[in-house]
Amino acid sequence: MRNILEQKFQSHIPTNKRDNYIMDLQEFTLSSLEISEEKFGRIYSFVDFGNVNYWYERDERDAEDMALQSGDKLVIGIEKLASFLRLFSDNRRFYYGIDLRNKKSIHITKLARDNFNKSITKPIQRIKHYLEDGEEKNTTRDINEDLRGKYIYIPKCNFDVEICVDAIRFLDKYDTLCLMSSDADFDYLFEFIRRQKKRVILISSGYVMKDLKNKADLNINAQRIKGLITFIKQKSRLK
Repeated sequence: MRNILEQKFQSHIPTNKRDNYIMDLQEFTLSSLEISEEKFGRIYSFVDFGNVNYWYERDERDAEDMALQSGDKLVIGIEKLASFLRLFSDNRRFYYGIDLRNKKSIHITKLARDNFNKSITKPIQRIKHYLEDGEEKNTTRDINEDLRGKYIYIPKCNFDVEICVDAIRFLDKYDTLCLMSSDADFDYLFEFIRRQKKRVILISSGYVMKDLKNKADLNINAQRIKGLITFIKQKSRLK
């Protein structure tokens, strides 16, 4: 099934001119998102993947607005994400905590290293969370138990400092900073970037602080790029 952007692209082309129409899908995508080289110049993109990775986990509909089948979920494809950012970014940086006990985490890190200009990682912290009534049946994580009760480990790894330092370190390399995150902690970074006469593109999902959005020159809701960066995968079985 075609991507929604592809459908919109085709709908703008008169039937008798589609074979000769010179505007390609890439140009249409950027035009739809209002990203232009004239306005934003050189763009460096920073992906806070620990935040981004959960953007679509509660979605019940796919990119074509069709209901997902029972047992299916949307997952962000690292290669698709890199391809999307490559449409407009001069440099793409990926920040994500690695869990050496988790094959999925290792795989994500490897893909990021292969597809982004730079992949920045550090070991995650494992925070013990004791389960309350009703939580046990809804978790897909390994359940452990000690004298206090049953618990799971929740991975935690914050890259706010690394992203802020790199954004400032490369300040003379870009005209626009593009951040993929919904984290309100970047509010002060945006304020600083704007004072340096730079522009800001924010790609985010869910609730985002108004102050953060107001400091961006362009806000893009993650739902608008769902078809460009996700694929459908079967959910893990509950333990």
